[in-house]
Amino acid sequence: MYKIAAIGDKDSIYGFASLGLSIFPVDDPQAAIKTIRKIVDGGFAVIYITELLASQITAELDRYRELPLPVIVPIPGVKGNTGLGMKSVSKSVEQAVGSDIFSDT
Repeated sequence: MYKIAAIGDKDSIYGFASLGLSIFPVDDPQAAIKTIRKIVDGGFAVIYITELLASQITAELDRYRELPLPVIVPIPGVKGNTGLGMKSVSKSVEQAVGSDIFSDT
């Protein structure tokens, strides 16, 4: 069975533990890269990552974008929403559908 993880600053991800997700508190981008690789090798299918942390390791996350698993989902942290999560979803939908369905034009 696949597992679900949450990675980011402790305050933003701690609540996910109560839902049964594995949590990985990380603030440093280099530690985050190592942790992401460990999570992927551990058979996790879904990885929630705080937007702030994701914005600091975009090159690493791009390595997994074309793969079917894991699905990496940026989420807002306690410090607020940067919009990265919505941009990521929009980009994935545009790639799948062939057009930007979120555009106002």
